Amino acid sequence: MSHQRALVLFAHGARAASWAAPFERLRDLTRAREPQVRVELAFLELMSPRLPELVAALTADGVNDITVVPVFLGQGGHVLRDLPLILDDLRVAYPQASIKVVEAAGENAAVLNALSDYCVAALESAPSN
Repeated sequence: MSHQRALVLFAHGARAASWAAPFERLRDLTRAREPQVRVELAFLELMSPRLPELVAALTADGVNDITVVPVFLGQGGHVLRDLPLILDDLRVAYPQASIKVVEAAGENAAVLNALSDYCVAALESAPSN
């Protein structure tokens, strides 16, 4: 199947490979829900692919509509400063592609409500000491 659209889950990255496991599960769950969209995972640092590498590969494959979802809980320096600079460079390097970015996942009301539901449920499921 040829994908013309991509959804890029953008995470920080870490030295331990196991750190990426929840992000890989999120990618896989999202792929299952959106089979007509190419869903990929990219990292800011320490892991591959980095966002510029992934966008290069996507555009080489003919993907021209890219949405970036920062899977960060808050909008710290990486989301507020680093990501916009990376996106500016990518938009110059790949003018044929529409590269959009949405708010950090942790800034979204639905995500916060889901996390709150999980936290409240923890009151019932946590073992008693």
